[in-house]
Amino acid sequence: MQMTLSRRGALALLALGAIASATVMTGCDSTPSTVKIGVAQPLTGNLAALGQDLLNGVNLAVEELNKEGFKINGKTVTIEVIAVDDRANAETGVEVAKQLVDAGVVAVIGHLNSGVSIAAAPIYAEKNIAQMAISTNPKFTALGLNTTFRLVANDTLQAKAIGSFSASQFKATKYALLDDGTPYGKDLAAGAAVQLKNAKKEIVLQQSFDDKTTKFDELAGKLKAGNIEVIVSTLNDFQIIALIEALKKISYTDVYMLGGDTIKTTLMLKGAGVLKGLYATSPILEPREFTAGAAFLDKYRAKFKIEPAYAGHYTYDAMHVLAGAMRRAESANPKKIVETLRKIDGYAPATGSMKWDDVGEQRYGVIGVYSARGSTWESQVRSDSW
Repeated sequence: MQMTLSRRGALALLALGAIASATVMTGCDSTPSTVKIGVAQPLTGNLAALGQDLLNGVNLAVEELNKEGFKINGKTVTIEVIAVDDRANAETGVEVAKQLVDAGVVAVIGHLNSGVSIAAAPIYAEKNIAQMAISTNPKFTALGLNTTFRLVANDTLQAKAIGSFSASQFKATKYALLDDGTPYGKDLAAGAAVQLKNAKKEIVLQQSFDDKTTKFDELAGKLKAGNIEVIVSTLNDFQIIALIEALKKISYTDVYMLGGDTIKTTLMLKGAGVLKGLYATSPILEPREFTAGAAFLDKYRAKFKIEPAYAGHYTYDAMHVLAGAMRRAESANPKKIVETLRKIDGYAPATGSMKWDDVGEQRYGVIGVYSARGSTWESQVRSDSW
């Protein structure tokens, strides 16, 4: 069962949620008949497709768990999803985090954007609510909160992937480095700059934008004037598509593009074949790279009638691991869920398993490098092989 929580809905649920929250938070360990899981993602705006994909993964898992008769301590429990739209905005993220706490959620799968995850993390931590985030900025776990859990590898490893792949694959010297001005984009770009310099690559142009910019005619002119051979970017997929259109206008498409994980999407595949090469480094491995990935894809397509846009298989697994933690703890108490997640090597049906270190980093995180080829992202190399 899913409930999408708007601001109006949050107010309507406030009294009921406060009662539920108080019951759970005060340590009462009687098993409830319904357990609420929060999902906080961008569900409107330019990143809505990614956020909806992450929500879809949770909903698919919850549907399975409820259908099989999910039990905690021998009692059948219904899982309810409370979905909120964080609008990819840190201030909104804090607001919706408070809404989820007031609604009585026992754990949260969110957020997509690092800046939003970092801003919202103390809200969840105050109530001992586990926060399972796809965000990749190292600062998320560096907060030192016991409740933070990252679902994939972080940007320290991703920056190394950018440098390693650039040094070994591109016979080029003139680089441009672009970022979207967010904590994710700026910090990943800074890490990539270090790696590129270590690889003896010249960064001719370095520029920061905001995460909504789509007018790139001036930038395209600068890239052409600087004879840029490789563009390394942490901009979003819709921004890169706009940049490609600007480059097409001035007939300057004989360049390589190497982006971060926010361009490894189905939308970005529209740019395949336009540039000399379109690549992405990403901690989001393709479902088909996992042994059980094909089964996940079949279920996802049957349920939603579309291809996964981003990382729904990770949130699908996160929900199953959460369920496993509640089973093992024999409790839906948020604090006990956190304690169990800290120790668990959780069975993840699509990706295999999830396990966290002492600060909440994913022990099984891997960075892949992908090339856009037609309608798919083809794996080139993975960090567990270099």
